[in-house]
Amino acid sequence: MSSLDQDQRLHPSCPDKTTVSSDSSDTHELAEKPLQGLRLASHEVLEEAQQKGRLKCSKCGGSRMFFCYTCCSLVGVNQEEIPSIKLPVKIDIIKHPNETDGKSTAIHAKILAPSDVTIYTYPCIPEFETDEAVLVFPGPGSVTVQDMLQCLHDRSDRKSHDSLDEPDPKRRRSEEALGATHIAEDLGSRTPDEAKGLESRVYPLQRVVFIDSTWNQTNRIITDERLQALLQVELKMRKTCFWRHQKGKPETYLATIEAIYYFLKDYHELCLAQEYSGEYDNLLFFYSYLHSLITKAKVSAGKC
Repeated sequence: MSSLDQDQRLHPSCPDKTTVSSDSSDTHELAEKPLQGLRLASHEVLEEAQQKGRLKCSKCGGSRMFFCYTCCSLVGVNQEEIPSIKLPVKIDIIKHPNETDGKSTAIHAKILAPSDVTIYTYPCIPEFETDEAVLVFPGPGSVTVQDMLQCLHDRSDRKSHDSLDEPDPKRRRSEEALGATHIAEDLGSRTPDEAKGLESRVYPLQRVVFIDSTWNQTNRIITDERLQALLQVELKMRKTCFWRHQKGKPETYLATIEAIYYFLKDYHELCLAQEYSGEYDNLLFFYSYLHSLITKAKVSAGKC
């Protein structure tokens, strides 16, 4: 492990190779490993699978490596050999029908967090409660992750304004003022029903929606009236490391798995008010390994 790995727990984005070190060997190392500091499960199982080469998917017969992006199943790798991640919210991915399955990173999330991730192919879109779900997508009306919960609370207040059984406002404000840390402690002293009700008021977010398509195809989905009522959240300070960067698009336009990972990391720190210790790093388990393979191939070909 390099000194950079030890001193740096997680980069918020790909490091700039030219500003980290002037030494050519260090620059070469960063070209191969831009996702420094991630707390990942061992890639040994992927290295062994790569040596075996592409295998046939047992379900569709397609030639695949690591996983089948059509069947959402592993190929040449056993389930117990890869990390399994539990997420704090449910993730719904709306996939464009013309998005090439083999180019999408959405499948990574489904395989690594199967109980919390669902992929829908447009025009299939589930129903959402507008005060419990957000859409992660850049736009003029989007808010930051830090402001997201307050916006959801405001929506909930408007929704329940005329309700006869609305909780006492003074009590609700008092509970919210306790803060995320104190609320977590308070939940342990309540009955399951009381804890569930209190948690839903403090942490109103239940579902997060992502669009999986090329940026030029997103208009068809983002303008769908079923998504128009959702609060939009934008990850403004992150830069993509994706090897298929789309020409003419800013570096802040992330691959789907990047967007999911960075959103959850920000949510953990800014909304749950908890120190981040790599809880969701393994969402990049496949992504980081594929990135290193592709970067090495480019370096060998003199393209990087």
